[in-house]
Amino acid sequence: MKNILYKTILAVFTILFAVSCKRKDFPLTKVTPVEVDSIAANYYEQYLKMYPLEATMQGDDRYNDLLPVDIDKDFISGEIAFYNDVQKELKSIDYNSLTDDKKVVYDVLDSTLKDKIERYAYHPEYIPFTQFGGLPLDFPVLGSGAGAQPFKNEKDYENWLKRMNQFPNWMEAATENFREGMKINMVLPKALIVKMIPQMRAEEITSTDFEKNIFYGPVRNFPKGMSDAAKAKFTKEFKEIITGKIIPAYTKMGDFLEKEYLPKGRDTSGYNALPKGNDIYSYYVKSWTTTNQTPDEIHKTGLAEVARIRGEMEKVKQTLGFTGTLEEFLNHIKSDPKAMPYKTSKEVLDAFQGILTKITPKLKTMFNNTPKTGFEIRQTEKFREASASAEYKQGTPDGKRPGIFYIPLPDPTKFNVASGMESLFLHEAIPGHHYQVSLQQENTAIPKFMRFGWIGAYGEGWALYTESLGPELGLYTDPYQKMGALSDEMLRAVRLVIDTGLHTGQMKREEAIKYFLSNVAYDEAGATAEIERYMAMPGQALSYKTGSMKIRELRDKYQKKLGKKFKLASFHDEVLSQGCLPLNVLERKMNLWAKRQEN
Repeated sequence: MKNILYKTILAVFTILFAVSCKRKDFPLTKVTPVEVDSIAANYYEQYLKMYPLEATMQGDDRYNDLLPVDIDKDFISGEIAFYNDVQKELKSIDYNSLTDDKKVVYDVLDSTLKDKIERYAYHPEYIPFTQFGGLPLDFPVLGSGAGAQPFKNEKDYENWLKRMNQFPNWMEAATENFREGMKINMVLPKALIVKMIPQMRAEEITSTDFEKNIFYGPVRNFPKGMSDAAKAKFTKEFKEIITGKIIPAYTKMGDFLEKEYLPKGRDTSGYNALPKGNDIYSYYVKSWTTTNQTPDEIHKTGLAEVARIRGEMEKVKQTLGFTGTLEEFLNHIKSDPKAMPYKTSKEVLDAFQGILTKITPKLKTMFNNTPKTGFEIRQTEKFREASASAEYKQGTPDGKRPGIFYIPLPDPTKFNVASGMESLFLHEAIPGHHYQVSLQQENTAIPKFMRFGWIGAYGEGWALYTESLGPELGLYTDPYQKMGALSDEMLRAVRLVIDTGLHTGQMKREEAIKYFLSNVAYDEAGATAEIERYMAMPGQALSYKTGSMKIRELRDKYQKKLGKKFKLASFHDEVLSQGCLPLNVLERKMNLWAKRQEN
């Protein structure tokens, strides 16, 4: 969709960046480490203007009224030109003259720019969202009044009205992009499309009932002190825009997906079936793992890990006195009442709080530096609960919004601890994502693009690594919880096998579900959701195990090399000291740390 406004804005951003880099106080011939940070700061300032929702998520309110059509081809061409300009400035730096910390900044920015540019060579905009993620799923949470979008004063309400007003433009562009993909057979599998249709028609989104529609949340809960006149004004405006623009946009998208897109959807499961699919998948593997490992190498690693973990599961099976096969045991614990002890959502949430209480004293021996950002445990919103996984949503570094661990509980009586509970908390909450993300955001010594950046192999790798800390934290003593931890570890191991299997054509959806269920204590619905997630996000599932194995490899190496000089808290602090890093950058950084410990 042609959009002159956004094209013009992007052109201005690019010009401003270029001009700022040619000022007398920003010479290109003699660059110092300070100016590395200047390039990084300037890059991220312009980036947030292009992606204002990311600014909102970080508590930066300057662009809370903007919602660019960031999947539009004019937007994308301007974005790529901007990245190229930043790269040119970066290349002017004498890398060898930088300090070790500044080399890390350079390497992360260089890697980030190259990855973003390469990604667009494969037209990800032709699949603008899936059943697992994208603006249509994020937008209701933002507009609920309980998300990152603030609703504290009249200005906040005006900002959100402007965003809602722009939302149909994004949805129209998404429809056009889906159609562009249809022309070259770059389409989603039918198995995923059928899940997206009811999401677009969910009652919480399309109901005209004031009490049911999630977008009415802010006008059902006005802040204290707002005048009656303002309340009446916003109530009227919200009703008009929700019924006149938001509901029609979702309804139209649902109809398009059902009547036009679904018939063109593919029956295949993996990206290998798409035009240049093998090249696309190779890119995603490299992007998500930050390594040069091939899909075949990763597949073999996965098979070896699956075999190892199955051996550990056999031991738990024997502890519980089960005499059948491991597959029969996995099937048994799916319905074992002892593995499903809860009756209400509150009981499950209280149990997660109990895990935090138990591990808190021992965390102090493993980490010298802990976050200042608050933390909460919440149940996932009903409208997205059926297809959601447990997740962590970061807080803001100013402390205004805490980090939140969301757990979907559509039926708490079926919440099974043997599919992972203690390990899930360590991963998604503390000391996993909450520690890593919060410490990163709070670290003002690194550039903002690193403070708020994300690299899956590091971030998910760290979170999975923290699951292995369970025994040291006093967890996994109950055999069902131990089985849950092994099941969670197995989950990441089978991902190596299944993701590579699906996207190279070795596995179909049904085969992947069967393989998953033979190794992980999930029910069929949970297994299906996992497989379809991998189908929607090629390569993402590889990041967990790849990153965690690297962190564990480094810890084991340094423990052996340093002996009594090795301090676990110091190791953890160093790993977390500069935010998300490509794994090769992390390894170089940690090798330097190890050398310092020897002295």
